[in-house]
Amino acid sequence: MLYPGHSAEDEFPALEGILEGVHLPVRHTWEGPTDHTVAALRELGSAEQLAPAARAAADAGARSVVWACTSGSFVHGPDGMREQAGWMAEASGLPSTSTSLAFLAALEHLGIGEVSVAATYPAEVAAHLTAVLAAAGVRVTAIATHDVPSGEDAGRLSPDQVRALIGTEHDAPAVLVPDTALHTVGLISELEATLGRTVLTANLVSAWHGLRLAGWRGHSDRLGRLFRD
Repeated sequence: MLYPGHSAEDEFPALEGILEGVHLPVRHTWEGPTDHTVAALRELGSAEQLAPAARAAADAGARSVVWACTSGSFVHGPDGMREQAGWMAEASGLPSTSTSLAFLAALEHLGIGEVSVAATYPAEVAAHLTAVLAAAGVRVTAIATHDVPSGEDAGRLSPDQVRALIGTEHDAPAVLVPDTALHTVGLISELEATLGRTVLTANLVSAWHGLRLAGWRGHSDRLGRLFRD
């Protein structure tokens, strides 16, 4: 898992504890702040940042590579985020993806074409996500933005603050929570039960898609519909 900065990377060891026999080692790609601005996010997801980290992951024995950053992928647009995965695949020789691509793969896997979005980002940033979803044929019925300044700020939100950010009023069959800086893994089952909808969070789909690319086909009843189906 190629991860920028330090905020919620502890979600991946938590997932290892739930999914038997799974390894999701984290490799940090960026040590500075992860500001939620378009310019900063594009820099986070540049080839100069990702290609060396992907190569190092392969050298360490990884079987797939995930750029575990939603905004640092979708700000490059539908074509750019696929090029981004291509940089990583070329550098590593491994199947590669990003959190944005993982969201699209999860929606396709579950047969979901309409979503509502609960985003930490400012509206200017979140608009790029809406465009990526629309280009993939996914209809966004509603999007809530919250102007959280950075990934570090998102990582400090408490479980109650995360619940409040996600809210309870959703009219689509799935709710997307697209920030890998948020701590959400321990809330998935609760949120799906409360909302009565599929809940897809950034770290959840990142792990799921990376594992599938590595050949894993396991299941869990502790991580919501995506890992159960």
